[in-house]
Amino acid sequence: MIAGEPGEFCFGATPSMADLCLVPQLANARRFGVDLSAYPRLLKAETAAKAMKAFADAAPDRQPDAE
Repeated sequence: MIAGEPGEFCFGATPSMADLCLVPQLANARRFGVDLSAYPRLLKAETAAKAMKAFADAAPDRQPDAE
């Protein structure tokens, strides 16, 4: 759905609910060994999101109860 969308994020120049959902889904895909190379547009949106402090601070490994 986002293959032809402009901007760094899923649907434009600012993050949306789609980006909030995308980042953890891609993390889970990697956890289960899914090859994501066929989805460069999703990876581009993920990179843009993870570059933001709010996304970085919300990463599971940055939480106080992370193991």
